[in-house]
Amino acid sequence: MFNHDQNLWIHQAQLLEENGILRPYNIGIKAGKITTITTEDDRHEYTHILDANGWILLPGVIDPQVHFREPGLEHKEDLSTASHACARGGVTSFLEMPNTRPLTTNQATLDDKLQRAAQKSLVNYGFFIGATRDNLAAINQVSPTCGIKVFMGAMHGDLLIDDAEYLERIFATGDRLIAVHAENQQRIHQRRAQLADRYHLPEIHSEIQDEQAALQATALAVHLAIKYQRRLHILHLSTALEVEFLRQHKRPWITAEVTPQHLLLHRSAYHQLGALAQMNPPLRTPHDNQVLWQGLKEGIIDFMATDHAPHTLAEKARPYPESPSGMPGVETLLPVMLTQAKAGQCTLNQVVNWLSTNVAAAYGIANKGKIAPGYDADLVLVDWEHYHPVRREDLQTKCGWSPFEGWELTGWPQVTIVGGQIVYNQGQFNEQARGKALQFLADTIYTNPT
Repeated sequence: MFNHDQNLWIHQAQLLEENGILRPYNIGIKAGKITTITTEDDRHEYTHILDANGWILLPGVIDPQVHFREPGLEHKEDLSTASHACARGGVTSFLEMPNTRPLTTNQATLDDKLQRAAQKSLVNYGFFIGATRDNLAAINQVSPTCGIKVFMGAMHGDLLIDDAEYLERIFATGDRLIAVHAENQQRIHQRRAQLADRYHLPEIHSEIQDEQAALQATALAVHLAIKYQRRLHILHLSTALEVEFLRQHKRPWITAEVTPQHLLLHRSAYHQLGALAQMNPPLRTPHDNQVLWQGLKEGIIDFMATDHAPHTLAEKARPYPESPSGMPGVETLLPVMLTQAKAGQCTLNQVVNWLSTNVAAAYGIANKGKIAPGYDADLVLVDWEHYHPVRREDLQTKCGWSPFEGWELTGWPQVTIVGGQIVYNQGQFNEQARGKALQFLADTIYTNPT
C-alpha cells in the first residue's frame, strides 16, 4: 500500500490540461520528483506501481495559513494530528502561525518548531515569525521562515501591533514578506462598548468586528506597503469593502487570500452553529460572499487558505465572549472547493491555481504547486464522481468537528503523495513518512495568472 523509496509509477490518472480537459496519463516519480508524464507504459522502470483508478491527479494543496497549536496548546491540536488531517485533505504543505506557547518570535522558538515538525509531520512545513514590539531585528534575521506575521487586531498580548507608528517601523525595516491580520483593534474596542447590551450573543461578534474594522486596517497596511514598496500579504480577506479597496489600490507586490468559510458561510450560520461559527475576522453577509467570489475570480484575491484554528467543543460551548474564535479546515478545503467546481461556481483549473500554483509562486516555494517534470512529487488523487458527507467520526483533527459537518462533498482525496511517498491511501496513513522543511526563495516576483 505504501512506498518508502520515493520511486513510484502512477498508472492512468486523469490529468488536467491547460484547456480544462481531463485526459489519462501515466506519471513517473524518482527520488521524490516527477520525472515523466506520458501516455506510454514504462512502469518496468519503477519499483512501486499505483493504479489511479481513473481518479483525477492534482498538485498537492499548500495551505498558507494554519494554527496547529504546538507547542503549548496541544489539547486543541498538535503537529501529528494536524498533519494527519492535512494528509487526509490532500494538503501536502502548510505554513503555520506564531501564536503558540511560547510565541514563535525568535530563532530558538522557530528552531524548536522545525525540530518538532521533522519528528512528527507527515507533510511539508513552514513557519511564520511573529512580530512584537521588541523583536524588530529578529524578525528580519531568523531563517528559514515564510514571512513575518503581524496581528493588527483581534489579538492580545505581545503579538498585538495596534500602534501605527510601530507598524510603520516594521514596514520600513527589512524586505521579507509581511502577512497581516487586518482588523483595527481601536475600532473593535469602540464597537464592543457601543454594543455592550448585547455582548452575550455569538452573532454580535460580526457587529463588533465589523466591516469598517477590517477596511481601516487593510487600508493602513496597503498604504505602508506602497510607501515602502514592501511585500505585503493580506490574510483571510472577509469583506466586499476590502475587495473594492484593493481593486483601486493593489500593487504587484501585494497579495490577498480568502478562506472557504468567508466564501460560503455568512451570519445566518450563527443560528445553526452558535460559537462554532465564531472566527476572526468574523462571518459577513451574502453580499460579501458574492463580492469575495468575484474578487477571487478576477485575481484581486490571489489564492485561498483555511485559517485552520481548532478549539475543543468544550471551549466552544462557553458563553460568548468566553468562547474562542476559530474553526478547523485543512481536511475539507479541497473537497469543498472541488464541490464548488462540480457545481459550476468555478473551474478545476481555478481550484488548482487558488490552492496550489499561486500559493507556491507568491511565497517563493520552489518546485511545488504544479504537475510537471522536475517538480516535487507532492500530489493528490481525488474522486470527483462520488459524494460523501462531512462526518465527525471521520475527521483526523484533534478537535473533532467541522463547520461543514453534514455537507455532501465530492473530490475527497483517495491518495496523498508527499515527496514521492504515499502518506495517505484510502483511509490508511503511512506512519513512517515525514515531510520536509520548506525553503523560500528570496526576491521572488509574483504574477497572478488570472
